[in-house]
Amino acid sequence: MFRLLIFALFSLNASGQTVVGKWKTIDDTSGEVKSVVEIYERNGKVYGKVVQTFPKPGQNPDPVCSKCDLEDERYNKKIIGMEIMKDLIKSGSEYTNGDILDPENGKVYRCKVWLEGVNLKLRGYWGPFWRTQTWLKAD
Repeated sequence: MFRLLIFALFSLNASGQTVVGKWKTIDDTSGEVKSVVEIYERNGKVYGKVVQTFPKPGQNPDPVCSKCDLEDERYNKKIIGMEIMKDLIKSGSEYTNGDILDPENGKVYRCKVWLEGVNLKLRGYWGPFWRTQTWLKAD
């Protein structure tokens, strides 16, 4: 009976973990928090939008995506409130087959996300190359 109770509690804890929520993005070079992205589900897919940025002194506190492709609907739109992650589909313990925009360089990458402990891992692909970031749960 004790083992069953422990298993049930562990299962509840594990199933309570989700990519949905607010996550702090971390600058690869400085290690500083760059933004908060809210990840949410819509029509069975996962999306993410920027809800807060942390500009350095002298930077625009309400920037626009001036480096986005001219054909992209997000070109010259405000980054805060912008949907940067789109169309991820649950595949086992990961969400895959979506894409993510990096507003700093305007590039769109194929991506997937998954949980690793309490952190979110995001891997962006550009052709055969990829880079993985760790995002931290926001309070």
